Amino acid sequence: MKCFVFCFIFGAFLLLSCSAAPDTVLNCCKGNLLLLLDSSGSVSSYEFERLLPFLVELLRPFPPGSGHVDVGLLQVDTMPHVGFALGAHRTWPELRAALMGARLLGGDTETTKALSKAEELLSEAAGLPRVLLWLTDGVRPGDVDQSMSKLKEDGVAVLALATGQGDYQTLRRAVTPPIESHLYVVGVDDLHIVMEELREAIIEVLCAGLRVVHLTARSAVLQWRPVMTTNTGSCPLQWQCVGGPGAGSSSTSGCGAAAGWPQSHNVTGNSSRAELSGLRPDTTYTASLTPMSALCEDNFCNLSVTFTTLPELLGPAVVSVFASGPHQIHVSWGPLQPRHVQRYRVEYAVLPGGHVRTVVVDGHHNSTVLTGLEPDAQYLVTVSAVHYTGGERAMSVKACTQEVPTPLPALEDLLLTPMDGAGVEAKWRAPSRQQDTLRGYWLSWEAGTPTGPSTSVSYMHVGAGTLSAQLANVAGGGCARVCVSPVYRSGRGDGLCCTAGG
Repeated sequence: MKCFVFCFIFGAFLLLSCSAAPDTVLNCCKGNLLLLLDSSGSVSSYEFERLLPFLVELLRPFPPGSGHVDVGLLQVDTMPHVGFALGAHRTWPELRAALMGARLLGGDTETTKALSKAEELLSEAAGLPRVLLWLTDGVRPGDVDQSMSKLKEDGVAVLALATGQGDYQTLRRAVTPPIESHLYVVGVDDLHIVMEELREAIIEVLCAGLRVVHLTARSAVLQWRPVMTTNTGSCPLQWQCVGGPGAGSSSTSGCGAAAGWPQSHNVTGNSSRAELSGLRPDTTYTASLTPMSALCEDNFCNLSVTFTTLPELLGPAVVSVFASGPHQIHVSWGPLQPRHVQRYRVEYAVLPGGHVRTVVVDGHHNSTVLTGLEPDAQYLVTVSAVHYTGGERAMSVKACTQEVPTPLPALEDLLLTPMDGAGVEAKWRAPSRQQDTLRGYWLSWEAGTPTGPSTSVSYMHVGAGTLSAQLANVAGGGCARVCVSPVYRSGRGDGLCCTAGG
């Protein structure tokens, strides 16, 4: 003998077949829906008054009362305000009146405090599907990443509706995947456009048998509505790579050794959660749960879901720095990952403890020039890859700017005196202006025989304390050209040249 359970969704009937055991098989569309409504001063009264009737229409298909969907309202303000608790209203007229009776509070947007209260309210409703619908104008929501991650790890499905152009990346990180069906950004006058899709997303969570509640590059947390209310038997949970890399891939080329080989482990009959680990990044998987019980019809009890793991957060593998001058350096990095990296953030500061400056580069480019730097200084340069998922990976290097080039002091005086035979004595004075460390002097002259032409050029280096030198083999009987140049730490200054006897 069989019974039939009917669920009213969007004016249509969903027919589910199950064995005649009402105390062992749960009905569909049971769960908890907590509305997190921004009621702070950043929300205008016009915007708030448009949201309330939208919520009434959005929730019309969800019958309140025992055995169905429990709805609660939590308002974001300076301190969180519980408009009404989950399941407080058991009839539709009561729920509608409570929603329309909500008031704009007008305080600070303390979303993190409200999320702590939401965690408390939803923890009391564990065991059935739970949805947090965040309605916000997107203006300065605060650092909600940690609070949202904790809710999602606890099995709460987070959906968001933003009515303004706020911090989109924060909203994107907050919602439960898939982002395309769980995040909506729309003007307050166009809420009707997303009504049906948002409602379907809520129903998908409350009525779905198997869903992904938390996803990383190498793991996935699955949750399902317990098919059996008693711990009878076990259920094989299987998962298998079906394509990769990349969501939507239809081939198994990215599955590696996992292609065609499903993995499995058993879960108890009344369990509702499991974590799959050791997955490949950016790869599509399918998972299925099949309770082994005669109490379940196959169409109802065979649950499946397809998901794609997140890309692995990869930062720059190589960062190269070229000193382009005393006031700028050229920075490049690789490899490029435009499919996953939204932008690169380049931070640089003088060591030690200098002021940090930042340059943002589009994810399709891998180089930039840092300007306005101090000469002859050491900088710490950090390149961070900011992924579309909100995660970051970075690499740091040190770089030195060049000194400001200044003319080196030249030799100011040189005197050549012929000696007996082919010799010449050179005397000079040290430069009076020395901006660099004087290392010595460099001498060059034409060498040869006393009567013949020059045959070669001879060189000599003397120390900084030496101001004269005797050259014995000067060509042409002491009439050859002699040059003396000062030598500094950073190079050779301009010298003087004279011809002995000239």
